[in-house]
Amino acid sequence: MSIFINQDTRLLVQGITGNEGGFHTRQCQEYGTKVVAGVTPGKGGLKIDNVPVFNTVSEAVATTGVNCSLIFVPPPFAADAILEAIAGDIQLIVAVTEGIPVMDMLQVKNLLVTSKSRLIGPNCPGLISPGQCKVGIMPGSIHLPGSIGVISRSGTLTYEVVDQLTKEGLGQSTCLGIGGDPVVGTSFIDCLSAFENDSGTSGIVMVGEIGGTAEEEAARFIRDKMSKPVVGFIAGLTAPPGRRMGHAGAIISGGRGTATEKINIMRECGIQVCEDLVNFGKFCRSVFRC
Repeated sequence: MSIFINQDTRLLVQGITGNEGGFHTRQCQEYGTKVVAGVTPGKGGLKIDNVPVFNTVSEAVATTGVNCSLIFVPPPFAADAILEAIAGDIQLIVAVTEGIPVMDMLQVKNLLVTSKSRLIGPNCPGLISPGQCKVGIMPGSIHLPGSIGVISRSGTLTYEVVDQLTKEGLGQSTCLGIGGDPVVGTSFIDCLSAFENDSGTSGIVMVGEIGGTAEEEAARFIRDKMSKPVVGFIAGLTAPPGRRMGHAGAIISGGRGTATEKINIMRECGIQVCEDLVNFGKFCRSVFRC
């Protein structure tokens, strides 16, 4: 099985007529995703690779019954695109866009609380349920259907981890990047809870990085609420002290959020932590024994 997306997902691409939107629409189609609509204001009536384009999300929803939106809209306008998708009651919204102003995202976050929508991202690669559906920019060829769930703050590390899992024969149920910005729509805990309740997921990989407290909070949730084995990795163990690195969310404040601190707490909570990315796949095989 999978979480959040599957073979029944009907995808809308906001920003489909742009270069990035058009390219990744085709990539999703080639993977087998049902892309049923696009939205670009002022360009309604066009077709992009046989996908009808609408002026508004509400028109696309009424005409095609979309239940998921993938957003390729420039940062100054991306929050408005997310808000339009929320207003259309779209169940899952995936925002790839990087650099959305924090104040804009706080408005989005506040509205999500009382909405029917879930937001993945922003500043994320999206998600994929191998063999079923891809919503985002990840390379589909490295994924293998299976029972390991993958959650990551980093898109690039998601690809590295998945590639190693696949080479070890450890297929994946769903892989997703939650985004590296300070304000994101879906947390590690949200994903962990979904994987715990998914009968098709037998183990989970959680990839974090320096900065913030999301990994520590997730570790305590795993200790208290989960029965499935979890393998963890924290990027930034060798980061120079006092230097800002990586995502906007990877900011160490007051000595908190260091890699060592996160690793220690994860291990205290029963998570098997791998510190050697080169041998991550082999480490996972020894833990999951599958």
